Amino acid sequence: MTRVHVVVEGLTEETFVNDVLAPALGWRGVYLTPCCLGRPGHRGGNVTYGRVESHVVKLLRQDKGAYCTTLFDLYGLGDGFSGNTPVPKDACRATQIERGLVAAIIAAHGDDLRADIRFIPYIQKYEFEGLLFSDPEKLAHAISQPQLQSEFQSIRGKGTPEDINDSPQTAPSKRILRIYPPYEKPFDGVLAAKAIGLAVIRRECPRFNAWIERLEAL
Repeated sequence: MTRVHVVVEGLTEETFVNDVLAPALGWRGVYLTPCCLGRPGHRGGNVTYGRVESHVVKLLRQDKGAYCTTLFDLYGLGDGFSGNTPVPKDACRATQIERGLVAAIIAAHGDDLRADIRFIPYIQKYEFEGLLFSDPEKLAHAISQPQLQSEFQSIRGKGTPEDINDSPQTAPSKRILRIYPPYEKPFDGVLAAKAIGLAVIRRECPRFNAWIERLEAL
């Protein structure tokens, strides 16, 4: 049995791990436990490096036989992350930040945590909602708005869902809200993800799939 603590930024990601990821990996002997960032009464949001480091280090120290990963959106990351700067056109800022996270924790806490092996950070490019564009038709039907299918397909475009870019105007969630203001991330987002299915999301989102493959290999 392999235990993996998944540090998440909020209720949506916590539910996604519990309802979609954990059942799929559990049968392979990899057991995921979501841990919402922060402490009781101050959970979720404000994803800064200091909060992430504190949470990850605590988990690695408390459960020395387990691994730790993360599930945060690249869009909206807070302060202090090494690598959270512009990169060459063909490079990926999310990957740069992930590498910076591992390096920073190793530098600050030495080798006693074995963070180079046990810490597998993942930053969602660009936002959780990007995954939902893996199947625009099922996204539209999951939120009971089938008439929006063509608009969701237009947002998806010809690239992968992970290519839907990040800015205050064009982040995936903002695009959904623009055409469907009642969208509620913790409910509608996970409902859509379950309707689409993990297999389709993995097929359409190569970077996300690579993360899942790393967890499966544990």
